Amino acid sequence: MRDTVDPVFSLGISSLWDELRHMPTGGVWWVNADRQQDAISLVNQTIASQTENANVAVIGMEGDPGKVIKLDESHGPEKIRLFTMPDSEKGLYSLPHDLLCSVNPTHYFFILICANNTWRNITSESLHKWLEKMNKWTRFHHCSLLVINPCNNSDKQSSLLMGEYRSLFGLASLRFQGDQHLFDIAFWCNEKGVSARQQLLLCQQDERWTLSHQEETAIQPRSDEKRILSHVAVLEGAPPLSEHWTLFDNNEALFNDARTAQAATIIFALTQNNQIEPLARRIHTLRRQRGSALKIIVRENIASLRATDERLLLGCGANMIIPWNAPLSRCLTLIESVQGQQFSRYVPEDITTLLSMTQPLKLRGFQPWDTFCDSIHTMMSNTLLPADGKGVLVALRPVPGIRVEQALTLCRPNRTGDIMTIGGNRLVLFLSFCRVNDLDTALNHIFPLPTGDIFSNRMVWFEDKQISAELVQMRLLSPELWETPLPLAKRADPVINAEHDGRIWRRIPEPLRLLDDTAERAS
Repeated sequence: MRDTVDPVFSLGISSLWDELRHMPTGGVWWVNADRQQDAISLVNQTIASQTENANVAVIGMEGDPGKVIKLDESHGPEKIRLFTMPDSEKGLYSLPHDLLCSVNPTHYFFILICANNTWRNITSESLHKWLEKMNKWTRFHHCSLLVINPCNNSDKQSSLLMGEYRSLFGLASLRFQGDQHLFDIAFWCNEKGVSARQQLLLCQQDERWTLSHQEETAIQPRSDEKRILSHVAVLEGAPPLSEHWTLFDNNEALFNDARTAQAATIIFALTQNNQIEPLARRIHTLRRQRGSALKIIVRENIASLRATDERLLLGCGANMIIPWNAPLSRCLTLIESVQGQQFSRYVPEDITTLLSMTQPLKLRGFQPWDTFCDSIHTMMSNTLLPADGKGVLVALRPVPGIRVEQALTLCRPNRTGDIMTIGGNRLVLFLSFCRVNDLDTALNHIFPLPTGDIFSNRMVWFEDKQISAELVQMRLLSPELWETPLPLAKRADPVINAEHDGRIWRRIPEPLRLLDDTAERAS
C-alpha cells in the first residue's frame, strides 16, 4: 500500500491558475513553441517552479543540455538529472527503457526538449503509438512527462494532437506575436478539472513568464457569438454595418484575430486561384483548434473556384461558400443564415489527406503523350476521388488549314490540373474536376478564339469508364504519331491582342502613327 502522496508539478508561468498549470503524476503534457529560445526559457522557469525536494530530469535532443539549462539559486530543486538522446524515431521508442536504466522514475518529473521539427517526418500513426506507450508508462511508474516541442509549424502539430486526448492530459502552444506571447490552450486536465479553448497573453521579463495583468481579471470563456470578423472586400466598399462588425485589410490579419474567437463569424475573401491552398490551411487550423461553434464563410470576389476547390474548403471546415455573382444583399442574407449553427461535419486531423484527395494532379499545360496518359490513369485509379466527377476528357481536331501544333499555341490553360497533349492530328485536353455542363465556359477561358473557328470536330468523355476506355485506345497510338509543340521563337509575340472580360474575348485597339517624327520633318 502506498504511504506517500503523489506530487503535483507546475508549469513555469507565474500567476497562471492552478487548473491551467498543475501537472499531477501519471500523465503526459505537451507544449509547442514557435521559437527555440522561448522553449528553453519555459523549461528553465518550469524547473524553478518545482519544490526544493522535487525529482526533476531533463532530456535534450540537441547538443549538451547543461549549456542551456540553468538552476535558480533561490527557487526550484537543488539538483536535477540531465540526459541526452538521439533525434530519431527509434530514440523516442527507446526512451522509457533508457530512463529505467538510469533512474527510478517513481515521482519523477521528466521534461523532454525536442529538437526543431523533430516530428516532421514521423507519421501520425507512429506519434499515436508513442503517446499511448508513454501514457501507460507514466501511469504505471507514477511520474509525469512534459514534452516541449519547438517547431516552425505549430498549427499543423497541434491539429494532429487534438485527437490524442486519451493519451495527452494537456496540449498548449506558446506563440510569438512580435511584441507579446500568446499561450493557446487546446485542453488541460488535472486534479482541478478540465479546461479547454483558452488563450492568454503572457509577459516575459528577466527570463520569467508571467500572466499579463489584463488577463488576470478576464472571464473565460468569452461570449463572442455576435461578432463578425470580415475581410474589407466582402462589403464592397460599404462601412461596417454595426458595432459587431470588424473589418481587416487581408486574410492573414483576419486569421490572426480569429484565433482568439470561439463562436464568432469569420468571413474570408477569395480573389485569386493561388489563394485557395493557404486559405484552406487557415480554415483547417481554425476549425481544428477553435471548435465547432465558429462560423467560417468564404466570399468569392472573382470567379476562381472550381468544384474541387469548393470541396476542399468545405472539407477543411468552412460552413459556407458565397459565389462571386451573388449581390451584396444576397451575401448578407446568407451570412445571417449561418448564425446559431453548429458545425457537425468531420474534419481530418491532417490537412494533407484533404489536399491529396482534392488536388491529386499537380501538372498544368502541355505534357508528352505517354505522360498525359499515365497522369490521367493515376487519377482514375484514385479511390479517394468522387466517382464520375474527376474531370472531362476532350479531343479536338483542327479545321483544314490549321496544323495541330498551331492550334496548341492557342491553348492556354491557367489552372493546375488542366493538361493537354497532341498526337494523331488531335489536340487532347483533360480538365480535372470540370463538370461536363461547364465545358463550354472552360474552353472559352482556355482559347482566345471561339473553338468552332479553330476545330472542326470535338469528342467528349466525362464518366470514369468512358475516360478509362479512351485511355486504352490512346495508348495504342504508336510513338511515331506523337507530335511535339512548335519550337519557341526567340521573341514570342502574343498570338492575339485581346483580353477576356469574364464572358468573351475582346480585342484591344492599338494606336499607330502613319509617319514618324523624322518623316514629318523631311516633308
